[in-house]
Amino acid sequence: MGSELTVADGGPAAGARAPGAATAVASAAGAGAAGASMSGRATSGGVGAGGAALRPRARGFRAASATLSMIKFQHTLFALPFAFTGAILAAGGRPSGRQIGWILGAMVGARSAAMIFNRIADLEFDRRNPRTATRPLVTGELGLTYAWMALAVSIALFLLSAAMLNRLALLLAGPALLLVLSYSYAKRLSWLTHLHLGASLGLAPLGAWIAVRGTVGAAPLVLAAAVTLWVAGFDVIYGCQDVEFDARARLHSAPRRFGVARALRLSSVLHALTILLLLSLPLLLPLGWPYLAGVAGTAALLVYEHRLVKPHDLSRVNQAFFTVNGCVSFLILGATAADLALRG
Repeated sequence: MGSELTVADGGPAAGARAPGAATAVASAAGAGAAGASMSGRATSGGVGAGGAALRPRARGFRAASATLSMIKFQHTLFALPFAFTGAILAAGGRPSGRQIGWILGAMVGARSAAMIFNRIADLEFDRRNPRTATRPLVTGELGLTYAWMALAVSIALFLLSAAMLNRLALLLAGPALLLVLSYSYAKRLSWLTHLHLGASLGLAPLGAWIAVRGTVGAAPLVLAAAVTLWVAGFDVIYGCQDVEFDARARLHSAPRRFGVARALRLSSVLHALTILLLLSLPLLLPLGWPYLAGVAGTAALLVYEHRLVKPHDLSRVNQAFFTVNGCVSFLILGATAADLALRG
């Protein structure tokens, strides 16, 4: 599937990708799921369905490492900086330590829940896709019972964090959770799955703004829309790797619907609109040249990202996905923080 989040053994996408991301009120990225066996029982070796090599059930440190691999914890870097961008904009500077802590808790809880649920929901797809054959549930390092328990803990952390922030955050926690979890089935229904994933991560700055102010405004909605289109754009790029598998599995994506070349052009359009939305933010908030410099840098990074990937050469998709987009999120956060700091 697409990008949440599909790289290496699978980043964002249903059955082949996973969203990513997260928010004070919700954020996540979708992520694929896989199991050691259909029953989720532990195995001691051999070969599972789809030819995946089975491994002994992980214990102790290996179990912790396998869990982080299952939820693609490193993908948090896509949504977390934008969540804190929304938080510092809402506060006009640095939020309180309490707010930062519970925003972080909500981020981790929502995103982990989305990733784990996606791994479970996409079990069959991940077992059949060679690119996702090393995922912990597929190899048997983690079992389905463990995954369901981890999902419950993640949801509880998210709801607790929302409750500790403010009333509006708690009221919106349910709908937000529904959005990020339903991403796991979006690719089975429509090629617009990329926007579904984008909206899931777009909740990050919106949720963080709500966490700080307890209200919704035009500015966080614009920032959320920018993140939505940015994520959708790179998810389209990531999804180009899975065109053949998506066709066999009858999954939907822009690359499968329009072909790789036109899908890459669609990604360019989505990223151009992202820049326009970021440029409109100073019309709603007192942001100046440091922020605009960050947007200019972001535009340059996105241009570079699209130069890395060609319809006939997808060998650098991972570099475009991880390196470039990780820089984008931190650049916007850094530029926004610098702008607010200079304004005192």
